[in-house]
Amino acid sequence: MSPFRKLMTIVVGTAAAASSAWAQEAYPSKPIRVVVPFTAGSATDIIARAVGEGMRKELGQPIIVENKPGAGGTLGAAQVAAAPADGYTLLVHSAGHVANAYLYPSLRYDPVKDFRSLAMLASVPNVLVVNPQSGLKDVKAVVQKAKAEPGKLLYASAGNGSATHMNAEKFRMATGMEAVHVPYRGTPEAMTDVIAGQVQWFFAPITSALPMVKDRKLMALAVGSSHRATALPEIPTTVEAGFPGSDYDFWIGLFAPSKLPDPVVERIRQATTAALKSEALKTRLLALGADLPSVSPGQFDAFVRNESTEVDKLVATAKITQN
Repeated sequence: MSPFRKLMTIVVGTAAAASSAWAQEAYPSKPIRVVVPFTAGSATDIIARAVGEGMRKELGQPIIVENKPGAGGTLGAAQVAAAPADGYTLLVHSAGHVANAYLYPSLRYDPVKDFRSLAMLASVPNVLVVNPQSGLKDVKAVVQKAKAEPGKLLYASAGNGSATHMNAEKFRMATGMEAVHVPYRGTPEAMTDVIAGQVQWFFAPITSALPMVKDRKLMALAVGSSHRATALPEIPTTVEAGFPGSDYDFWIGLFAPSKLPDPVVERIRQATTAALKSEALKTRLLALGADLPSVSPGQFDAFVRNESTEVDKLVATAKITQN
């Protein structure tokens, strides 16, 4: 290699290292916008605000949460996918994020390829809830009634392809029951109609359902995840209730546009990890009914890719569509 080329290699390498160091040191220098593609009061919104407060303390900048609900979370996600990859526009989405690629043929983004998967923020068990006056005292009663009156029971979701919908479909297929799906704009709206007796059951995120369960406005029959909920340890899982293969794990994660530079990715991951280690946030999440993340930020990207593959199979088997 000529002396000139050696010199240029050193200069370029030094400049790249300096740029990387500068990006990591300088970020963030202004408020960070976090888009939640669901309604205020939804599980995703609640977790985004709780973790966002912890990240604010770590990053030294305000975390501004904006709700952009609609179309199963795709409207808000599309905005973030098209945003500048500078770390100042982030997305907090649920497990339903990866399903949208298989539900919306004209989707303007790819949930995996067009995002950096930064960190799982929490694991949020869904809870099978009914109106306390419905006469449905346990999971088997729901299944028996649905089989006795095929196609008459109504079940709610927070929208087509949402994590609440996926959980319900896994449960429905595992039990062999027939019921009618009623999609809502979000979790609060769905719970309202369960309480009013307009629909019979709903796999509600525990963060949203827990206050209603404690106030006895809703009755929890089972947990939809693979393990019992820390906040409701006495409530069995649907598998424990006698229906193997009915479990679905609902998680909430932090994402950014795909071209976000590695130094900024690492800075956000460091802040998220530090926030989740704080006793204050741990206590807050547990009080909400959520569990701490089951995978580390470094494992989250591979986790999301695997989830995408699994959801593809579920959508195809259950014949879930956009409408």
